[in-house]
Amino acid sequence: MKFPILLKTVKDTPVFPSSFLLSGLGSTSSVRRQLDRWVKSGRLLQLRRGVYSLAPPYQVEPPHPFLVANHLRKPSYVSLQSALSHYGMIPEFVPVTTSVTTGRPEELQTPVGEFVFRHLKKAAFFGYTQTEISPGRPIFLATPEKALLDLLYLTPGSDSPEYIQELRFEPMDHFDWDALKAQAERFKSPKLKRALELLSRLASAKTDREL
Repeated sequence: MKFPILLKTVKDTPVFPSSFLLSGLGSTSSVRRQLDRWVKSGRLLQLRRGVYSLAPPYQVEPPHPFLVANHLRKPSYVSLQSALSHYGMIPEFVPVTTSVTTGRPEELQTPVGEFVFRHLKKAAFFGYTQTEISPGRPIFLATPEKALLDLLYLTPGSDSPEYIQELRFEPMDHFDWDALKAQAERFKSPKLKRALELLSRLASAKTDREL
């Protein structure tokens, strides 16, 4: 396979698995050897074994970190601080893209950024939607409520007043509190219930001060 053929094949695909190229484009071994050569020559970026992106200046568009995260681990969805920052619910810039998966936890350093995958039990793997992170680029992303619940559930000490104060959600009234409580029940986690009670009190106190 020649590089112009690869460009034509993946020009509209910012992130692609090697399996995308293994049908009708030569033998499996020859395609993989060619991919390795293009990585070494700087034409391709290898994000992990079997997952690639075109390197600049061949990219039509840089791959969005959330799109990359979805490709690095399946099944997974972007959640925790990454999703909350995306929704504008926390003020901090989040340089690491964090997702949850039912598989083993993992941290990956790639040419396009750092990615963290937190393990979540299967019973709690819900509350995400498929949304377009950019036109024609669908990704799996937690809802604001589920991103918060995942964060509280997976963070040690999240049921302490000190931790809740440090979260600094902006604004807290954008959460659907009925959805939060209903989804929290599915976790069957006493710690999560305590954390939500503290957060609810904080939200009520803030509302009273603003009246």
